[in-house]
Amino acid sequence: MDLYILRHGLATELGEQGITDDEDRPLTPKGERRIHFVAEAMREMEIEPDLILSSPYLRARQTAEVVADVLGLRKRLKLVAELEPSRPFGRLVNLINGYKPAPRKLLLVGHEPSLSSLISLLISGAPGLEIQMKKGGLCHLSTENLRAARCARLEWLLHPRQLSVLGR
Repeated sequence: MDLYILRHGLATELGEQGITDDEDRPLTPKGERRIHFVAEAMREMEIEPDLILSSPYLRARQTAEVVADVLGLRKRLKLVAELEPSRPFGRLVNLINGYKPAPRKLLLVGHEPSLSSLISLLISGAPGLEIQMKKGGLCHLSTENLRAARCARLEWLLHPRQLSVLGR
């Protein structure tokens, strides 16, 4: 499986525009533009996920929707609670492994520090590697047998600026 992990784009801060709940923070206009470039870069790199799973938090959902729209994959997008911040990784892995047929290319859209911890767990067996996913950053892992343990190889981790160059 090719596993792509995308952190949501730049979002409005708590307290701005009267937003009081973390889950209701939308992308900023700048965040939306940058995610559009990320999505264009994904198209240039011929990344076409069989399935897109996103946190239902507004900023992650908006990020996933921009990507799905640019790639023409809106019907492949599903919102899942397992990608909300601080959810147990075992539940996410069980959800993914429950899809039949199993996706060959999967995109996950979520939040920090959960995504970095997930990447660390999958490549090292523990969540403690110092990995930093910038907002709009994209990671590619490959695995033959996804489990909540060391099971994957890091193929690449791209900064949003690198993706923006590819997507222009």
